Amino acid sequence: LGLMSYLTAGTKESRAWTIKKGTKAPQAAGKIHSDIERGFIKAEVTAYKDVVDCGSYTACRDKGVTRMEGKDYVVQDGDIVHFRFAN
Repeated sequence: LGLMSYLTAGTKESRAWTIKKGTKAPQAAGKIHSDIERGFIKAEVTAYKDVVDCGSYTACRDKGVTRMEGKDYVVQDGDIVHFRFAN
């Protein structure tokens, strides 16, 4: 079907979002809410495998494994993404 999933995680909820393969970060953000797509600034991206290897999302950020990606980033299957956006 050409679909894949990316993940969002927070203190209240973690969720998988289904998107088409080849979707860029702003359009993936739009699956959550259209305001996030409109105000997209950057995507903070960590691969799921890296979170498992480091032990936690916070450890990935501390070790510099998490990276900032722009509007042209194509979201990969299993990415954990924190979208930065302007209201």
